Amino acid sequence: MFHSNTERMIAYWTARAANGRAPSRASVQPADFRHLMPQVFILGRESRGQYAVRLSGGFVGDLHRQDLRGVNALTLWSGPDRLRLQTALEEIRLRPEPLVATAEVVTDGASLPMEVLFAPLTAHDGGPDRFLGLYQPLSMVARLMGRPALELSMRRLRRPGAANEEAPRVRLAAVGGRQVA
Repeated sequence: MFHSNTERMIAYWTARAANGRAPSRASVQPADFRHLMPQVFILGRESRGQYAVRLSGGFVGDLHRQDLRGVNALTLWSGPDRLRLQTALEEIRLRPEPLVATAEVVTDGASLPMEVLFAPLTAHDGGPDRFLGLYQPLSMVARLMGRPALELSMRRLRRPGAANEEAPRVRLAAVGGRQVA
């Protein structure tokens, strides 16, 4: 399960997707999720590994203490996480579905757990060339005490949906009083 705001954005994206295709950019109306706009961002894919921030809400910019327009979103992540995220973004372009990164906002003091949603959007003339995103804090932002994010550190990548759920955990089983698994 994800945070309710993350779930809400996934449901919004899913309601606009059809026949295995990402929703069109024109089908996304910011007024539909205006209460989340401070946490929303949009990335443009210029080429493999180049995902420029095209729009970022107030919370996103404030967290990084900079105007993010034009910044390659991969540079906001720790060095070891950049290739992993790039690979995942390219995969959801080919197989359009939302992607949620569970991450830590790293500062020079406290950290902040957060979900970061990436959901591909399609241009009218082709495949996905944008990503609709959401920064969803999982604890009180005040714990950062005004410190800016130095980087995002990835803990886990997940795709919602039945086909991508985790496999069931192995449980202890016994047959005739004898433990077998």
